[in-house]
Amino acid sequence: MQRHPKLIPLSHEHKTLLFVCRYLKKDAAPYEGFPLDAASKMKYMVKVFQETMVPHIQKEDHLFEQCRGSVPELDVMIDELAEEHRIISGMYSALVDSSDLVEGMDQLARALEAHIRKEERTVFEKMQELLPDVIANLRLDEGKEE
Repeated sequence: MQRHPKLIPLSHEHKTLLFVCRYLKKDAAPYEGFPLDAASKMKYMVKVFQETMVPHIQKEDHLFEQCRGSVPELDVMIDELAEEHRIISGMYSALVDSSDLVEGMDQLARALEAHIRKEERTVFEKMQELLPDVIANLRLDEGKEE
């Protein structure tokens, strides 16, 4: 199923975040211009999380709020994703005190990647299929302060 135009901005942000996931993994291949030492990875991750991940989660929370309450099957999925947001945010926060930064970033990257794949392959598809009117009327800019 083709992605609904209203969800495309979230999918584009997912693409950015999936690159970050590949970069943060401990077995990451070298990318030109991206150092592989833990401190550089951490600095890059903090920048992307602040600039992309935080507003992205706010938009998704708004999406979830709009979709919740209409289809019980979808509500279960939304609740799972919201819990994963909480867990991933906790993993990110815990990195500050981590004794093994490389392992912590690897675990965070793998959790975030699995979460994004679930959203893209399963939940967004279901939302489009079961709640086309909600998606069509969605305004993601309402999920953040202006």
